Amino acid sequence: MEFKDMFKMLADGTWDTLYMVLISTLLGYVVGLPLGVLLTITDVDGISPNKVVYKILDVIINVTRSIPFLILLILIMPFTKLVVGKSYGTTATIVPLTIAAAPLIARMVESSLKEVDKGVIEAAFSMGASGFTIIRKVLVTEARTSLLVGVTIALGTILGYSAMAGVIGGGGLGDIAIRYGYYRYETGIMIVTVAVLVILMQILQWAGMLLSKKIDKRRGK
Repeated sequence: MEFKDMFKMLADGTWDTLYMVLISTLLGYVVGLPLGVLLTITDVDGISPNKVVYKILDVIINVTRSIPFLILLILIMPFTKLVVGKSYGTTATIVPLTIAAAPLIARMVESSLKEVDKGVIEAAFSMGASGFTIIRKVLVTEARTSLLVGVTIALGTILGYSAMAGVIGGGGLGDIAIRYGYYRYETGIMIVTVAVLVILMQILQWAGMLLSKKIDKRRGK
């Protein structure tokens, strides 16, 4: 393969990977953030304890998280086809990526919100703040640095999942690595693809940590 063709293929693969990862993370937070908040507030020491709701959510999240991504990918193929019209390709891969990301994000959000000092919450209650106000202005605001670190972790995890999707034609860099590096024994393309994935991971982590540090400094002022 000529260098120009390989460069174009890798550029397209990188774009497809970023498209899958960023959209899946966004959709994962649309589902996972409210779930994480619900887990926090309905827990036994939350602001609105509810054992039934917490247990149902806890079981659903644990079951979903316990399914390996490759198995989940295959398991929900009919659902993916129903949603996007096909079960392969970059857009189709967003469906299982989102389903895999949401419970992970919910747990990270729950963990971050539970780090908030109980005294701050009690002070807000004593001042007559409503439950919604406490969630928005106390829990989320106080935990924002930890939540941003969680975004970085989620992006890295979903990037790894997107590479696995290449096994069944999920598109992106993972698909290139499997198609050329594994099936056609083109080791050079495999090495370059892995290098690009590593670079993407480092960039995402660097950007996330930099942003969280900046917010930490603003809070300290």
